[in-house]
Amino acid sequence: MSAETYRDAWGIPHLRAATAGELARAQGRVTARDRAWQLEVERHRAQGTSASFLGPGALSWDRLARRARLADTARRCFAALEDKDPETAAWVREYTDGVNEGLAACDAPEFARTGLAPGRWEPWTPLAVWLATHILFAGFPAKLWREHITAHLGPDAVALFATDGPGTAGSNGWLVSGERTVTGHAIVAGDPHRFIEEPGVYQQIHLSCPEFDVVGLAVPGVPGIAHFGHTGTVAWAITNAMADYQDLYRERLRRTGAGVEALGPDGTWHRAARHTETIHVAGEDSVEVEVIETDRGPVIAGGPEGLDDGTPAALSLRYPPRVTADLGFGALLPLLRARRVADVDRALDAWAEPVNVVQAADTEGGLLHRVAGRVPVRATANRLRPVPAWEPGHAWTGWHTPPRAGLTDGVAVMANQRGPATPLGVEFAPPHRADRIAALLAGKERWSAADMPALHTDTHLASAGPLLDLVTALDGLSPGAAALRDRLLAWDRHMDADSADAAAYAAVRGAVVRHLAAHPALAPAAVPPAYPEVLQPWLALVPRIAYALEHLLRADSTQSWSPERPGSGLPEVSGRARQGARRWVSPQVPAGGTRTASTAPKPSAPRWRRWPPSAAVPGLTDRAARGPAARYVWDLADRRRSGWVVPHGASGVPGSPHHRDQQPLWLGGELAPVVTDFDRLTKETDD
Repeated sequence: MSAETYRDAWGIPHLRAATAGELARAQGRVTARDRAWQLEVERHRAQGTSASFLGPGALSWDRLARRARLADTARRCFAALEDKDPETAAWVREYTDGVNEGLAACDAPEFARTGLAPGRWEPWTPLAVWLATHILFAGFPAKLWREHITAHLGPDAVALFATDGPGTAGSNGWLVSGERTVTGHAIVAGDPHRFIEEPGVYQQIHLSCPEFDVVGLAVPGVPGIAHFGHTGTVAWAITNAMADYQDLYRERLRRTGAGVEALGPDGTWHRAARHTETIHVAGEDSVEVEVIETDRGPVIAGGPEGLDDGTPAALSLRYPPRVTADLGFGALLPLLRARRVADVDRALDAWAEPVNVVQAADTEGGLLHRVAGRVPVRATANRLRPVPAWEPGHAWTGWHTPPRAGLTDGVAVMANQRGPATPLGVEFAPPHRADRIAALLAGKERWSAADMPALHTDTHLASAGPLLDLVTALDGLSPGAAALRDRLLAWDRHMDADSADAAAYAAVRGAVVRHLAAHPALAPAAVPPAYPEVLQPWLALVPRIAYALEHLLRADSTQSWSPERPGSGLPEVSGRARQGARRWVSPQVPAGGTRTASTAPKPSAPRWRRWPPSAAVPGLTDRAARGPAARYVWDLADRRRSGWVVPHGASGVPGSPHHRDQQPLWLGGELAPVVTDFDRLTKETDD
């Protein structure tokens, strides 16, 4: 037997082989059959060649991928893997061989429509896909925002716009120990939040060979199961730790007859590596991109002549895999082979990026709650904003020991909040989601796997408090507007898609955000600096106000936004917000009337019954681009009582019966059962 492919009722692939290598090859083949076009897109993204078929809209990303040297870093990491861990390198090769075999036989309609043929995967391509997927995960462009807002509003404004303030959507996960379950065995559950893509970023899969038998959520294009898995005796899951592990350096560059030099912290000029690459753009002329790398790292913005607007600036990016030639792939096989929490723990010692908070439990009562990943030790300034490359004191001097944590009352919750990863980060998600999950779990003494979807679908919006407090203070309203205000104050603060009160709250919130964004004092900050387009989302004012609204509404009334004239008497934040709320609750309309309770906005959400709070960008759009990219429940008492779901389906092929068949489950907050008994599956192929 080389490999066998089975499917369950949802078209989820279940693979069985004699060796781990044959299984990796089969995983590559079945992924290419199910997700051929997705693999093609990811390969191009990783190589910086997306514009060759997507056109000029993808050019900014391609420039970043080339200038940050993602593909070259992946090659370096794979070469190091071959030297230090030949078993894992051979396993990755098997996977890419399987991908190429599957792509050669694929009939994905996108290729016919575009006239393209699938490209070839190299052994390093999975590493490049992983790196491209996560290079912006640590949010290094936030350092540009802090610098930008400091320049225009003063250093005090940085804290007002901190990520901790917003009620943004984010990943959730929780671990319930056996002492708090009906079976006496632990449960690990959660829902990672990412952009909702079709097909999705996660692939449900079952991998079985004599060495291991694992179900979990794989990343298409990457072998094994990295983030969420259940081996039958141990299960693990992650959320983003919100750690800061990438640095930006301001570089002084100059051209010489021999190339480009960069001023170092020793006060002397050092030769920088330099070459040019060509990016082909569909429908337009090709574009040349200059790739420069200093002793700090690749230059991702600007150059010797400065930014596009002539500003004398260049930025280099320093990130761990580029420094260490290690992307953490050495953890993947040990994770699959894990039998106990201790095995997962050891495997994660090799993890690199993204930096995650991990929870795990096993059938013997073992529990794990730790951070995994590589975070450099360096000066505090490095973590806050771009630092001058020519000044000493900004070098990396080692690596932090990943922190660990325990459980409280038999429960651990991870929701991107301040927790075990606090020493490693700068800004975290607010505590509302974590607190809400903990409160829900505290409300019941014993939990079962079947109870967990109630937490997945909870829509309570704890961050609504400051804005509703502001609405409470509104007076002098018309009868209709007063009735609407009273409805908002009586609202149960659940963002259910069929709730008119929730829609009214969202409209008020959006109006307040837009009103604040129109404040004259913010006008300079509304014009972002001339950094590449791909970095601009981190520099947009309206989303920043939306995400920081809770902080802004609670700002000290003496807070000034004028860096030139502290205490200049600009209207306080709360006053401006109060005006915005009043303008929405009781606006003048062309007919001369006022909005009444009966004319509150009706829900405009899509068909799903429940949606996580604040997945949209208030003030910009009520449409939600991010949400649960999967939901999972891992039952350690019996893996067969576990469940999972993705937003669409197992297949990425349009027209397949499994292209969108899980969508009704996902929309309704339900889970598909995890099936691991091959006798209950339908055999598809002998490969």
